[in-house]
Amino acid sequence: MTTRTGGVSQAAWASLNLGDHVGDDPARVAANRARLRERLPAEPGWLGQVHSARVVELGRDAEREADAAFTRQAGQVCAVLTADCLPVLFCDRAGSVVAAAHAGWRGLADGVLEAAVAAMQVPPDAVLAWMGAAIGPRAFEVGDEVREAFVDRHPEAAAAFVPQPVPGKWLADLYQLARIRLDRIGVQAIYGGGRCTFSETDVFFSYRRDGVTGRMASLIWLT
Repeated sequence: MTTRTGGVSQAAWASLNLGDHVGDDPARVAANRARLRERLPAEPGWLGQVHSARVVELGRDAEREADAAFTRQAGQVCAVLTADCLPVLFCDRAGSVVAAAHAGWRGLADGVLEAAVAAMQVPPDAVLAWMGAAIGPRAFEVGDEVREAFVDRHPEAAAAFVPQPVPGKWLADLYQLARIRLDRIGVQAIYGGGRCTFSETDVFFSYRRDGVTGRMASLIWLT
C-alpha cells in the first residue's frame, strides 16, 4: 500500500496522489503513477470504483466499473484506490490467484469481500487476506442506517458499533466488520488493520478529514 508521501502533487493532494478523479492536476497524477509504475511489473488494472460488490477479472473482462479485481496471470497488477475506505488484498496459499477489493461501508455491507473470495475459486480456508489502512474505529462516525445495513444481515456485527452521545450516531469499526464477514465464509488467515487514515495526517490521505484530498493505492500481483 502506498502512502501520501513521495510524489509531486501539491496543496490538498500533496504529494503521491494516485487518483485521477479528485481534482488534482492530471499531469501531476500521471507523474505520480509513473513513479509507482517503476516499481511494478506492469501498469495497474485501475478500476472505476463505485462502492459496489462487482468483481472483474483482469486480462479478460473489458469492463472496469467495479470495486474488486482478481487475476491468475503473472504480472497482472490488481489495484484499488482509497482514502478512508478499507483496501483488502487476497492471495491463496498455493500462489495461484490474487485479488484486491475496495470496501467502503456500502460495498462491505453488500458483500464485496465475499464476492472477491468467491471469484478466486479456491477454498476459503486456503485464502490469506491483508487489510490496509482505513479510517479507524475512533474516527468513523456513522448513522443508524449504516449500523442497520450490517446488523440486519448479521446480528453479530452489532459488536462493531459503539453508541455516541448524540442519538442515532455510532462509531463503526471497519476492520472488525471485515473480519466478521470474512470469518463467516471461512477465511481465517486475516492480517493487517490497526492503522487510521483519519488520525495519521502525515502518512495517509483521508476524505473524511479533508474533503478534497488524494488517493492511495493498494496493489497485489503474481510473479
